[in-house]
Amino acid sequence: AALGFYSVGYAFAYGGMDFSDPQKTFIGTENFFLMGVDNLMFWMFQFAFAASSATIVAGTLAERCQMAAYLCYSLALTGFVYPVVAHSIWSPQGFLSAKAVDPLWGVGVIDFAGSSVVHLTGGSTALIATYLLGPRRGRFYDHRGIPLAEPVEFPGHSAALQMLGAFILWFGWYGFNTGSALSITGPNREFIVSLVAVNTTLAAASAGVTTLIANFYLVERITGEGSFTLSATMNGCLGGLVSITGSCGVVEPWAAVIIGFVAGLSYLVTSKLLVRLRIDDAVDAIPVHMTNGIWGTFAVGLFASPPRIEYAYGQSNDVGVFMGGNGTLLLCQIISILFVLGWVACLMVPFFCLLNYMGRLRSESVDEVEGLDYRYHGSRKQDTMTVEETPTMHILHPYGEGNRQLLQNIKRYEERRLRESGQVPLSNNNTATEGD
Repeated sequence: AALGFYSVGYAFAYGGMDFSDPQKTFIGTENFFLMGVDNLMFWMFQFAFAASSATIVAGTLAERCQMAAYLCYSLALTGFVYPVVAHSIWSPQGFLSAKAVDPLWGVGVIDFAGSSVVHLTGGSTALIATYLLGPRRGRFYDHRGIPLAEPVEFPGHSAALQMLGAFILWFGWYGFNTGSALSITGPNREFIVSLVAVNTTLAAASAGVTTLIANFYLVERITGEGSFTLSATMNGCLGGLVSITGSCGVVEPWAAVIIGFVAGLSYLVTSKLLVRLRIDDAVDAIPVHMTNGIWGTFAVGLFASPPRIEYAYGQSNDVGVFMGGNGTLLLCQIISILFVLGWVACLMVPFFCLLNYMGRLRSESVDEVEGLDYRYHGSRKQDTMTVEETPTMHILHPYGEGNRQLLQNIKRYEERRLRESGQVPLSNNNTATEGD
């Protein structure tokens, strides 16, 4: 990702940008390999956004995607797909940019820190990729491809690490959102930065509480006994952070609470819908990033406040519909959503189809069951584990007869690997049998 953004990505996104030039361009054409770039801090900050769009996809495809595919789409996203979106919305030469000399319909698209540019781009790519990749083995279908009556849950191995990761992301969001003010010393910048930090906090908290309560109600309705689900609450918080990213510098704090509230519900609805459609998102990145990227971009057209837009963008030709606007800003926001979805689909659908055709997208069944950490990354922990002790074996055992051949094939592979390494093959007690 760093090499892609260094070589061509930054040039496509911001190359030759000039705030006084009224000319609109589809893509940047200067500053390849950072030639002529003096502000390296700006490159580093923008690279963090580009890399984030790629990491969104990685979580969705976990446990069944080839390492080669990960490297390929990371390069494609940061080198071309994301930079064109960033140029169109954030560069002063972008045709959708609110910072252009002559913005679209005198207003342009407002995306303060990346609801559409970063999160919608990454989230929509994740949806395309996971749809073409297919679900993890045993998640929705048995070994014969017959749909299961109930999807099999694949819980994470450590709730503590999940919580730690969520808090690290939340803390990092303050860098992304407040940093998008780009300066703290200019006119009114201190007001913008403080507003951004407050709105970021309120939206995340509102979304988290909403998800916690709404999920408790849903579980109670289904099972008869409610449950305060930690993983859903954490993802709800992240959904709130995504939703406020686009509007954090242009809405009032009370609006941030509403935006977070809707984000929490949007996350839950989309997460349940994906399961119903049998689309396997390993970490719920699509509900968090794509759905709330759309909502966050749309919310700007509803809640953007006149004085806040004036502070952040130097003009307030139109504001949010609920704040007295005439709808022009809302229409611009809708166009940006459609542009990002269309651009990503046009490029990434054929891209992932090509990877799939070349056999470079999905890992082999044996590798998926044995564990990709061992297969691709040389993890030593798996070396001392038998097939039956492999983390995913508890998923395959219920299907018994159907997975007998798969287990035998894995067994042979494991014994051959041990012989080649000079170790003693496994005893007959561990041999996969008819009963396995």
